[in-house]
Amino acid sequence: MQQLIRYILVPAAVGALVGLLVIVAGLRPTPEGKPGYAEAVKRAAPSVVNIYSTKVVQPPVCEIPRFREWCERFSSYGRDHTQSSLGSGVIVRKDGYVLTNNHVIAGADEILVAFADGQATTATVVGSDPETDLAVIRVQVRGLTAIPMGSSDDLEVGDLVLAIGNPFGIGQTVSSGIISAKGRAGISSLYDDFLQTDAAINPGNSGGALIDVAGRLVGINTLIFSRSGGAEGIGFAVPVKLAMSILEEIVATGRVTRGYLGAALANYRGAGMGLEVAGVEPSGPAHAAGLLPGDLILAIDGRPAASPTMVTRQIARTAPGSKLSLSIQRNDEQLVLVATAGTRPPRE
Repeated sequence: MQQLIRYILVPAAVGALVGLLVIVAGLRPTPEGKPGYAEAVKRAAPSVVNIYSTKVVQPPVCEIPRFREWCERFSSYGRDHTQSSLGSGVIVRKDGYVLTNNHVIAGADEILVAFADGQATTATVVGSDPETDLAVIRVQVRGLTAIPMGSSDDLEVGDLVLAIGNPFGIGQTVSSGIISAKGRAGISSLYDDFLQTDAAINPGNSGGALIDVAGRLVGINTLIFSRSGGAEGIGFAVPVKLAMSILEEIVATGRVTRGYLGAALANYRGAGMGLEVAGVEPSGPAHAAGLLPGDLILAIDGRPAASPTMVTRQIARTAPGSKLSLSIQRNDEQLVLVATAGTRPPRE
């Protein structure tokens, strides 16, 4: 009897149980078997647009004063020419606000926006910020879909991302890669804080979307490092947190305003911490506060002066007219100077 239970009934019961589990599992909804990121693209792609801009330019030689008369006499040579540019943009608000790169629309006389569904319309410039190479344009179209917002702070190196844009003007294209690095600085301006990615980014992708695998916006694709002019695995995007803060300020005031000290700073090569004042702009806020070349800035408003980039960003976030407490060392003496933040001049 024991052998009957051991060799026949027990295996039969186990087999029946396994079979039941298989049947139950078969009745459950199974995850989609097709690998890829089609759902993420479906969520984000309708909010990514192609941008075509044109501007009328004179031949460069005709801008030189001594050749202007010659260009006017030979009008066929001096005739204005139309210069075209292409790029991408991202619909970030359903009331028509689109984020793109400043270099895509800078100086444009006309901006045409083409949507993913084939429609097209003209756009107007709301404002731009050359320091971060961002611009805000607006279209008067109803029924727009704003892209879902992600978090650039939560991204980690190695996370998968997708780039959506209009490379070489061939139409909306998706490429994939990972986050290669965060916080890349010193590439184009003092305010760089780029996400680096190896997702293929080519001319025409500028201003397009960098999204996560859930289809949420995490960055605005801006520039590439390339020896050939094409994608070589080193692309940069402005984090969505920074991009949206720039957009909100431009929508509210038409421009971006940054605090300004008027002092050139360099890393201190001697013993101790701080930044050396390499130069002071005459009549600037630092000059008015009594800061001198050769002074060592130890802290600003109690925050250690760790690097020229960090200090420049800290001052930039200070509203013009606000007071800045500068803890400095001059020779063997420590002093506290108070400067009134100015307004940073616009970048050419």
